[in-house]
Amino acid sequence: MNTIQQKLRYLLATALIGWLAINSAVGAEAAPSNPSTRKSPDWLRSAVVYEIFPRNFSQEGDLNAITARLDELNDLGVNVLWLMPIHPIGEKMKKGSIGSPFAVRDFYAINPDYGTTNDFKRLVEAAHKRNMKVVMDIVVGQTAWDNALTEHPEYFLKDTNGVILPPDPGWTDVAGLNYANPEVRRYMIDVMKYWLKDFGVDGFRCDVAPTVPVDFWEAARPELEMINPQVIILADAGAKPALLTKAFDVDSSWSLFRTLDRVMSGVVPAYFVKQSWENTYQQFPKGALHLRITDIHEQPRAVARYGVNGALATQVLMLMLDGVPLFYNGMEVGDATESTDPALFEKVPVLWSPGGRPPLRDIYRDLLKLRKQYPVFCNGEVVWLENTALGEVVSFLRRDAKDEFLVLINLSSRRVTGSVELSNTESFEPVKISNRTNPVDTRLPDFELSGYGWLIYHRPVPK
Repeated sequence: MNTIQQKLRYLLATALIGWLAINSAVGAEAAPSNPSTRKSPDWLRSAVVYEIFPRNFSQEGDLNAITARLDELNDLGVNVLWLMPIHPIGEKMKKGSIGSPFAVRDFYAINPDYGTTNDFKRLVEAAHKRNMKVVMDIVVGQTAWDNALTEHPEYFLKDTNGVILPPDPGWTDVAGLNYANPEVRRYMIDVMKYWLKDFGVDGFRCDVAPTVPVDFWEAARPELEMINPQVIILADAGAKPALLTKAFDVDSSWSLFRTLDRVMSGVVPAYFVKQSWENTYQQFPKGALHLRITDIHEQPRAVARYGVNGALATQVLMLMLDGVPLFYNGMEVGDATESTDPALFEKVPVLWSPGGRPPLRDIYRDLLKLRKQYPVFCNGEVVWLENTALGEVVSFLRRDAKDEFLVLINLSSRRVTGSVELSNTESFEPVKISNRTNPVDTRLPDFELSGYGWLIYHRPVPK
């Protein structure tokens, strides 16, 4: 890289640091005066969440096909299933030929294309036999236009002419609910209690949680805990610390996701990942949990965005950081079929045997075993380290009283050499991961990483 290119890159990075600070603050709330978050179940910190789109998880597109693959998911290391909405889908004003599962026609019913209530009960029971939790997607901010609730116009958001509105102008297939009406609040709490009590689900993922007042969630939680004291509630939200003080157990780390996406697109340097993480750490109460995302139904597939090796590198980052990692619908085989639009409105099933992929399932299985074997990944601290290739490489320690893990990840497609700023590198040994070749002659603190390459080292802390 010549001097002019270096200067241009420096100026771009400097300008974008300001952008990152502004972007992280937009829509963010000040951290609560109480520097703590609600006490979530201990097991949640070691959880691995797997999001399932029932329609597209299999060719059959039903609940029984999910039950049939539970052993595979259990073997991978998954212990929480997040099911996208399983309810009947609205026909009126639907998008695509089938419609979005987030346009719910009946909150008390199962989509007949997915099966019956008995099929769902069998799925929950089979998951519990494998010590897996089941979390339902609950869409409390909106309904389909042909939901029975539309017979009560007072339940919905309206414009000045009394016309019912969607919660977002682009969401034309749904009508927004009005939470100033106490009957709406009572109805939605009763819906959640029904699935918790009658079907034994373990919790809920709440779609677009910030569109509903925080005090609704704070009122709902005690009622849900009366049925299941260990209930977990996931917020589809980012930069909203108040959601985690009383109501929710974990939120979506959208700020980190967006920053990582810009890094992988070459727009900003890799050290922005550290800055994004630190900004969130400062905004949120102590102990806040975040869902770590690289692939999800709301975005094009990570393999399509970053390539197979890039998608693997970003998921390794999420597995090694603090928080709760998420896998999505065939991610473990490198599925690249569409997500979001059009797959949200059509039948686009996972391709379970794509060609030209490395053995991703084996790699992810070993990484998840590592997380389970060492508590440091669930409860230890994250210590970011400087390195001589900050534009491409992120470097950090996961550390507790017993173990230290050094993680180096190249978030660029270029081969990178450099060194990490760590005064004592003695006793670090490369972690063995299936189908990964460890460096033969690597002498820390120096490193050499291929494009999207990554290395993990471990050493026990001397007693």
